[in-house]
Amino acid sequence: MKAIIQKFKEYETIIIHRHSRPDGDAVGSQIGLKEALRTTFPGKKVLVTGDESPRFLFIGRMDQVKDEDYQNALVVVLDTAEESLISDDRYKNGKFLIKIDHHLQRRSFGQLEFVDTSYESCAGMIARLIFANKLHLSAAGAKALFTGIVTDSGRFRYDSVSSRTFEDVARLLEFDFNISDVYNNLYTEELKMVRLRAQFALKFRLTEQGVAYIKTTARELQEYDLDVFAASRGMVNVMGGISGVDIWVNFTEDIENQAVLAEIRSSKYNINEIAVKYGGGGHKLASGATLKTFTEADLMLADLDNIIKEANNG
Repeated sequence: MKAIIQKFKEYETIIIHRHSRPDGDAVGSQIGLKEALRTTFPGKKVLVTGDESPRFLFIGRMDQVKDEDYQNALVVVLDTAEESLISDDRYKNGKFLIKIDHHLQRRSFGQLEFVDTSYESCAGMIARLIFANKLHLSAAGAKALFTGIVTDSGRFRYDSVSSRTFEDVARLLEFDFNISDVYNNLYTEELKMVRLRAQFALKFRLTEQGVAYIKTTARELQEYDLDVFAASRGMVNVMGGISGVDIWVNFTEDIENQAVLAEIRSSKYNINEIAVKYGGGGHKLASGATLKTFTEADLMLADLDNIIKEANNG
């Protein structure tokens, strides 16, 4: 942490990236760090970049970052395990690169890394970085970090949640922001989405060993008037919380990129090793991968089935 803080002090321009198709943790940690740096070092230029998700615009917007901004800039990449996932490939154009992440990693990148898989979220890492080093923070930054922690901890339900999580959240709540505003933006849905969620719940099937799965084609997405990301991540947990279903996976055809997105979840088994096998990654109980076809999806299902079979036989 001290080395990272020193780099923050050295550079006059700091540009913050994160992964594409962002979730609440990616955007929350990004906006939270921006607010902390701007509040602590008001003379510095601090920018955030990447594709935006309408769902998280209430946290903050991305900046218009120019190519020339990268000259002699410090670049920080948050919540991203692999370089291929970084939104805005200009991250390579800065003078120095820092990686801060909480995912299980396969490859290193950047000249300085802070990777700790014991954290429930990257936003939690940023909150700890701020508080441990006595950086300043705004209410907007606290709101962003709280949002990141809430979303990646499953509203504080996942095993990665610890006393450290609640210590940092307690300090964030000392700032003046409305918790109800966060939860309303995150969890209040339009009637259309509620009905679609019900349709997806009726779609799932079970393998021989009880792995739940949904396959959604590009044609179905058109019929649902639903984008790939909303279907892939947004619908995976319609299969969660069901007695006897310990692994569930959502396969969504991405016709634009000629791929099938796989979002894998489990309540007890390490499914990350399967995601890694197929070129993906993530966490022990929540991972993802990009597949070529639904045929490859069937191979993944067989591997997930085998996890349960080996556990039962062991």
